[in-house]
Amino acid sequence: MEISHDLLIKGNVVLPDRIAYDATIAVKDGKISHISETNNGLLGKETIDATGKYILPGAIDAHVHCFSSLEEGFTNAGYSAAAGGVTTIIEMPYDATGMVSTEQLFLDKIARLERESVVDIALLATISPKDGLDEIAKLAEAGACGFKVSMFNTDSFRFPRIDEGQLLDAFSVIAETGCPVGVHAENDDIVKRYIRKYEDQGIADPRAHVYSRPKVAESVAALTAMELAYYTGVKLHLYHSTFQRVFDFADYYRSQGARITAETCTHYLTLSEDDMVELGARGKINPPLRTKQDVTDLWNLIACGKIDMVTSDHAPWTLDRKENIDIFQNASGAPGVETLLPIMYSEGVATGKITILDLVRVLAENPAATFGLGHCKGRIGVGMDADIVIFDPQKSYMLDEQSLHSSAKWSPYHNRKIHGKIINTFVRGRKVYNGDGEVVGKAGDGSFVKPQHRDVKHDQFI
Repeated sequence: MEISHDLLIKGNVVLPDRIAYDATIAVKDGKISHISETNNGLLGKETIDATGKYILPGAIDAHVHCFSSLEEGFTNAGYSAAAGGVTTIIEMPYDATGMVSTEQLFLDKIARLERESVVDIALLATISPKDGLDEIAKLAEAGACGFKVSMFNTDSFRFPRIDEGQLLDAFSVIAETGCPVGVHAENDDIVKRYIRKYEDQGIADPRAHVYSRPKVAESVAALTAMELAYYTGVKLHLYHSTFQRVFDFADYYRSQGARITAETCTHYLTLSEDDMVELGARGKINPPLRTKQDVTDLWNLIACGKIDMVTSDHAPWTLDRKENIDIFQNASGAPGVETLLPIMYSEGVATGKITILDLVRVLAENPAATFGLGHCKGRIGVGMDADIVIFDPQKSYMLDEQSLHSSAKWSPYHNRKIHGKIINTFVRGRKVYNGDGEVVGKAGDGSFVKPQHRDVKHDQFI
C-alpha cells in the first residue's frame, strides 16, 4: 500500500548501530513515520534526494548558556544552533539576571522560550545557597531536565558555589525526583589560592589562567561529587571534564554501582594550553585548556566509549569582555553551539579519530538518554521527532567567525578549515536551515521539551 507522508529524505541514514545506505526517511506530522531501505510504496508531498550525504539525528548540545550575555538570548543562540545542526539545546540556569532556582522563574523561562526559540529547548534548574532544597521537587514537576550546581564560586549572584554539606542534602532530595544533577567540578579553595599565586603574571602570560586552575582542582572536586553520588544514589553528570583521570574515576564509581556520566567539550578536543599564547582571552575557559597529550587522550576515550557526550559550553561573550590585557580580568568561556557538530566531524570523523557512529552517540543519543529526552530525541527511529541534519562529507570550507549567527561574532576556530558541511537542518520536520548560510527558522518555531526520567527504585518513568 502506498503511504503518503509530508517529507521524504533519501541518503545514507546514520542509525544508532549502523549506516543504512541509500535509505529513505519519511516524516509525517513532525515525527519519523517510516524508514525504508527499499523505498517501496513511499509517497511524500516533498522529496529531498541527498544521495551520498549523511542523514544524521539532530545534535543535542547539552551545555548552552543563552543568557550569560543578554545580547544572545534564545533567538540568537537558536539561529546558531540551527546553522550548526543542533536541533535541541539544553539551557543552563545561570542567567545574567540571576539564577533560575524557583518554580516561578522556571515557568517564566518556559514561556519566554516558547516565544523566542528557533530550535527545541530543555531547561536545567539550579538551587539557591539559601533555602534551595525547598524548590527542588517543584522544579522537577515543572519540567526541569536536571539540576546544575557549581563547586566553584564563579559569581555570588548568578553562579554561586554550593558547599559540600548542602550538596549532600541536595543530592538526596534530587535523587527522589529521578532527575540528574550536574556539577561544575573545580575546588574553590585551590583555585582561589592559585589565582592569588599567579595573578601577578596575568599581564605577561595568558597561560597564567591555566596555571591558576591546576588539574588537581578539577579531580578533587569531581571525586567529592562522585562520593556524594555514591552515598545518595543520585544520577550525577560531570560537566566539561578536561583530562583522562576524571573519566577513569567515573569508570571506577560506575563499577561500584554509582550512576555517573561525564562530558568533555570541543575546545578541550581541539585546543591546548599552548594556544593561549595566540588566543589570549579568547582561550580563557573554565576549567582551562590542558596539554596536547590531554587532547589526544580525550579523543582516544571517545573512541573507546568512555566519554558520554561532547558539548560546546556555549558562552557567547562579546569581544569587549575579552579585551583586557590582564588575562584574569576577562570573562571565561567561548561561543560554540554553531561549531559543535562541524568541529566534531572535521577534527574527529574526517581524521579517523572516531567513527560517524561515535559522533551521533556523543552528540545525540547519550545527551538525550542522560537528560530524559530519549523518548523523542537523540536518534533516527520510527516515532521519534524528525530532528534531522543533512550533512555532506565531501564539502569543505574555511570557518569565518563573521558568518556565525551568535551575537558574540567571534570564534576560537576562526580561519580553521572545516571538512564536511551541513546542508539542511530540520526540527520536528520543519526546515530551519537551508545550508547556504541562511537560517529560515524563526523565533517561536522552537518548543519546550519536557523530560521523562526513570525512577530506578520503582522501575517507571516519572
